Amino acid sequence: MSDQHTEIDAHSGVETTGHTWDGIQELNNPLPRWWLIVWYISIAWAFIYIVLMPAIPALPGFGGTNTPGLLGQSDRTSVSEQVATMKAERGVASQRLMAASLTEIQNDLNLQQFAMAMGESAFGDNCATCHGSGGRGAKGYPMLADDVWLWSGTLEGIEQTIRHGIRHEGDDATRFSAMPAFGRDKLLTSSEIDDLVQHVLSFSGRDTDASAAAEGSTIFALQCATCHGANAKGDRNIGAPDLTDAEWIFGGEPADIAATIANARNAHMPAWQGRLDDPTIKALALYVHSLGGGE
Repeated sequence: MSDQHTEIDAHSGVETTGHTWDGIQELNNPLPRWWLIVWYISIAWAFIYIVLMPAIPALPGFGGTNTPGLLGQSDRTSVSEQVATMKAERGVASQRLMAASLTEIQNDLNLQQFAMAMGESAFGDNCATCHGSGGRGAKGYPMLADDVWLWSGTLEGIEQTIRHGIRHEGDDATRFSAMPAFGRDKLLTSSEIDDLVQHVLSFSGRDTDASAAAEGSTIFALQCATCHGANAKGDRNIGAPDLTDAEWIFGGEPADIAATIANARNAHMPAWQGRLDDPTIKALALYVHSLGGGE
């Protein structure tokens, strides 16, 4: 409830506001002096800031932007200057990077650290979306942190893959492999694909249907050995994967293998040449090589 008059509190001798709540009267104490001082200083500082720094947005006569302030401070200008300075500093190191061979870079600690920092940044911006942080990969995207490579895991080989991509149209130097879609194009029946899956599973020592695997061995020799080899070790010159290990880009379960045989995968990777400059591509090759799977 609220009283319409004030009175003096008997215990403190302070005037009340006339407000009471549950028998408790509100005293009309003044604000603490220190609080008032801080408040007044804050108001004064706000006015000083408004005068000196960009603060008031979209006033008439300022071209739809904020007032510039007497100091002419501009974060946009500061950032532009910092970026220009960084580019100038990077330009010198980038020239050294381009002049050195990949092996020379590995043997030059300072240049290697520069290349690794640039490569890690470029990887995070452009590659990690598919290959994952640290190149751990995911289903459908190769792991870059192991020693399994469809093509080449050397510094030069990794750089070529980054530059020209995989199945990148209009680039004669792109990595390219072609696996037939045996089911979709009716090259094999569903039953033959099932037998072939059992035979493929046997290459890595997994439990199989022996009778089906035997039937699949004949199909493999006729349809698959040309690329994957009679021993199923693959051919990195043409991007044919090794079928004897436990590494599967698109999954190694029987259903996954059957889907690959039936429909083929033939995935794509962008060609980064033209999107990234030469020093960045070179640094990116070094970073990928360093993840643990380079040769």
